[in-house]
Amino acid sequence: MDPVSAEVIIARPREEVFEYLADIANHAEFCDHYLVDWRLTREDSYGSGAGARFRIKTPIRSRYNYGDATFTEVVGPRLIEERGRMGKYNRILTRGVYELSEASGGSTRVRFTFESKPKFLSDRLNETFGARWFKRKNKKSLNRLRAIMEEGLDRGTRPSVAGGPRKPASAFRFRPDLNR
Repeated sequence: MDPVSAEVIIARPREEVFEYLADIANHAEFCDHYLVDWRLTREDSYGSGAGARFRIKTPIRSRYNYGDATFTEVVGPRLIEERGRMGKYNRILTRGVYELSEASGGSTRVRFTFESKPKFLSDRLNETFGARWFKRKNKKSLNRLRAIMEEGLDRGTRPSVAGGPRKPASAFRFRPDLNR
């Protein structure tokens, strides 16, 4: 799919918007209208290497609708790049870039660009129908991001780490009962 972009101006300082976007767990809060069932891929959800897996609610596909994203480049306070995979057998490569620039009056201009690289002709045909859909959903997610940042609207639920809750770190080591 050719790159599709969406843009919004948020009346908050660029550093504040960057700090919010650099935590991938926050993305579930403003993208949950089309990306659902989020699971983090590691416990630390902030910065380079942070990733998540999610289900994409597309109108066409009913199978193979899972995707993932991992932050590959986080350059504060201006750029966040994510790479991932989606589609059948995770064979479609994806790339998303958040570019943050200063706007007038202490506001922040956020531009999100999404592109994918399908492997087979069948994947390309499916994506020709989805380009407009992704553009609409990305624009809506940026508008929801603006509402969260400016008005403090409901943020939704925060995703959990894949595999369930982690045990706290302790010095406990399992030792079998030798008295049996």
